[in-house]
This record gives sequence, structure tokens and C-alpha cells, in this order.
Amino acid sequence: MVIEPRTPVIVGVGQVTNRPDGGEVAARPEPVALMAEAVLAAAGDCSGAGAGGAVGAGHRLLPRAQSLRIISPRSWDYINPGQLVAEQTGMEPRQFVLTTNGGNNPQRLINQTALAIGRGDLEVAVIAGADCGYSVAAARRDPNRPVLPWTGQGADTVKPEMFGSSRPATTDSEEERGLGVAVNVFPLFENALRAEAGRRLEDHRAWIAELWARCSQVASANPYAWLREPRTPEQIATPDLANRMVAYPYTKLMVANVQVDQGAALILCSAEAAEAAGVPHDRWVFPLAGADADDHWFLSHRADFHSSPAMRLAGRAALALAGTDIDAVARLDLFPCFPSAVEITAAELGVAADDPGRPVTVTGGLTFAGGPGSNYGTHAVASMAAALRADPGSVGLVSGIGWCMTEHSVGIYGTRPGPARADIGGGGGIPDLTAVEEAGGYRWANPNGAVSILPQCSPDAEAKGEIAVETYSVVYERDGTPSRAIVACRTVDGRRAWATTTDPDQLAVLVSEEGCGRLGTLRDTGVVDLT
Repeated sequence: MVIEPRTPVIVGVGQVTNRPDGGEVAARPEPVALMAEAVLAAAGDCSGAGAGGAVGAGHRLLPRAQSLRIISPRSWDYINPGQLVAEQTGMEPRQFVLTTNGGNNPQRLINQTALAIGRGDLEVAVIAGADCGYSVAAARRDPNRPVLPWTGQGADTVKPEMFGSSRPATTDSEEERGLGVAVNVFPLFENALRAEAGRRLEDHRAWIAELWARCSQVASANPYAWLREPRTPEQIATPDLANRMVAYPYTKLMVANVQVDQGAALILCSAEAAEAAGVPHDRWVFPLAGADADDHWFLSHRADFHSSPAMRLAGRAALALAGTDIDAVARLDLFPCFPSAVEITAAELGVAADDPGRPVTVTGGLTFAGGPGSNYGTHAVASMAAALRADPGSVGLVSGIGWCMTEHSVGIYGTRPGPARADIGGGGGIPDLTAVEEAGGYRWANPNGAVSILPQCSPDAEAKGEIAVETYSVVYERDGTPSRAIVACRTVDGRRAWATTTDPDQLAVLVSEEGCGRLGTLRDTGVVDLT
């Protein structure tokens, strides 16, 4: 098989999980140390060896890395973490890149890196990230209040190039109602999905518990997963001291676990550079195609809370550009941060979320495998690469989500190069108003033009009077009692307003009876009285 020299390929993947060991919190490695460890593991992986193996193909590639691209950690504020990672790994890149926060950014960064390699702008690039949420939380819990002696960088530090959106995720009205916190937002989608499906409350909770139990089974076989003990649906659905209710209908074992210390890294290069470094062909994983799209940016403008047009169109475009369809995709990782995210993504891609033969994750998801800040997607791609290598000829799909089901990124991967242009067009075709770019056989799409013309809701921040409940989220205190509800309302003229209630009787109704569609009155204070 003749491969174009500039074809982008992933040749090395590395992951590291630093579990609790009972030692001094202040002695635990900081994020850049885990990034460096993951980079060296990825270098060893290029030849099928560990980080401590003999100098091989990956260690010949690292000195040639022209761009070091870092997923921004949330647990520590570095000015240029890539500079520190380069010092610890012997790299001397000409470019440092740092992403903004967002779970879509790892996949989006891979998409753009593959294009840069295909165009000839880069030959070798390294993507890395790590977060140490466990260590930060442990330091806060420690009665001795230890100071973490992690690296600070001076004002004269060279600033990296920034990647990703820094646009605020919420409107002022949304922020006032508590929608700046992910765990308050994703239950809005979950309750809307339940109402749309016509399920009873307890039936739906049992369904999502079963979905998440299957994720825990995947995590039990993942050596890098933070929680490797498989959980039953009953254990996941039942609140107790270790599994408290967080936001209805989610217990702690249904939400992303950010208190982990984990890092991951990828080495991408051109086929020509991989050949020159001597990377065996059985280590090569090809990014075949990708797509990035945003739903209507603010929650207030979404047409509904049970779908994602951006994911639907991005998935369709990526599959078409890869010359395949969803039925031919053997492995998936659908950014399992919360059950609603998986349910919506699966529906938009045409996947059965409860298919036992094709799990929705290759890692175990952000609850069980771990949710290291914005860097989960790097772990997902690393795990996907390992799975595809073990099954030559297979194809995998990885998705990423940023903010409130807002930013969506899709990547299609395989162990063989993508099809010639004449062979593309599967998966439903490219949506109209979609920008497409191709370089080195890699193809990328942005269907934001197609998303932008789709229906959206008009918000009414000053609404009062009669309303109908569209969906809601009930937030719990740590002692297991519901404290308040965040309610998405539709006014009599169909506009969307946001409301809250702390009334115990109304909260009790919302977690025991169907609240979607319930009527009420919105006061000018933003408090809703439900009938």
C-alpha cells in the first residue's frame, strides 16, 4: 500500500494514573510531571516498549517535535506548562500551544494537528495533558493544610499560543440561576430525555444506572482507570453515604469524577517521519477524518434539551469524510461525563446506547476511568489507539463535549489510511453549508453554517406569570436533602425563562413525580410556584 508522505498518523500513546498511596500529599507529582511521564511513555510506545525501554523510534521522534500542545490543567495555574514539560523530556519545540478549558479540546486539537501535518506545516507534534484534582482536594481536606510545592512561572515566561474558545458559557441570567456548574446543567438534559421517552421516573433511573454499570465494567479492564471495581446498577442508583444524591436524577456514581491524578500524551507525525524514525507499521493509527461544531451557544437559545443538532451534523460529516458509516464503526467513546451526554450523542449518531456488543466507551468514562479536567479526551484517544491496534482493520469513533453540551468534536480513527476522494460520501453525506478541508489524506468538516440556520428559542429574562415546566434540575445538599431546583420554563408565548424554587414540598414533587409539563406561576423575583 502506497501512503502519501504527509499522511498524519498517531505513533505513540501514553497514560499515567497516580493513585492514592497514603504518603505525604505535598510529595505527590504535579500536573507537568505527569505530563512529562505520559510523554515519555508515548515515546516508548512507538516501539511497543515502556517509557524506560531502550532508545527507539519514539525517543528519536521527541527531539524532532516542532510543536508541544498542552491541554490546560484546571488544578494548577501555569503560564506555559509546555515549557516545563519540554525541559523534563528533552524536547526543544519551536512552538508551545495551550488550550482553553473544554472537554472538546483534545479531539479538536487532534483534528487541527492532523491538518497541519497534512499541509506540511508540521512533521512531528506532541499533545499532552494532566490534572491533579485528587491531590488538590486531599490538600484541602488535610487538617495540616499542606502547601503544594508545585512550580510557579515568572512574568517573563514565554507565553504559549492559545487554542480554543474563551467565550463565556452562560448568559448573566443563566449564571444567576446556577447554570455555570456542569452538575446542575446535565440533569436538565436527563429529565428532558426521560419526558421525551415517556418513561416513569424510577424506570428511567434504572435505565441510566444500567448504562453506567456497563461503563464500570469497561473501566474494570482498563489498567489506567481510577475506579476499577465494577458496580451493579443497584449500587449506582441507590443513594448511601458513599454515593450521595448530587443533582436529580444523578447520584455521585453517575457524574464525572474530577478528583483524579492522571495524565496522557500522544505523538503525531507524518508517515514520512514515522518511517524515518523506524516506527513499526503495527503501531500506526490513522486519524481518518474529524469534525467540530457548536450548538446554539447559550442554553436559553436551544430548541430543546433532548437533542444536539451540532453533534448530529458533525458526526454525519466526519463519517462521510472517512468513507464509512456508523454501523461499520467497531469501537466508540462518546464522552461519558454524564448519562445524558451519552444518550444524546448516541441518538444523534444512530447508536444504541444499550448495545452490549458495542460499549459507549473504551475507557470506562469520566466517573470510573476518571475525569482529569479537560484532558479526558486524550485518554480516550490513547485507549482507542490501543484497541484498534489489537484489531487491525477496525475503525473507531471518539467524541468530545465542551461546556453545556455546546461544543462538539468528533474523530474517526483506523489502522489503515482513509479512502481516496472518490470513495467518500458514506454516513449520510456532507450537510449543506459545511466547510471542508483536506490535507495529506486527512479530512475535516465544520458544519456550523448548517447549525446556525436551525430553529432556536427566544429567551425572556424578565418573564413573569403563567409558565409550563420544560425541564429541571434538583440540586442536593451533601446530607442528601434536596435544596433547590433550577427550572427551564416556557411562557405562554413560547419563550424560555429560568426560575428557581427552594420550597421543600415542590422539591419533593419534582423528585417523585413527572415535573416536565407541569404548570406554574413565575414571580418577578425569578421564583416559580408549581401547581
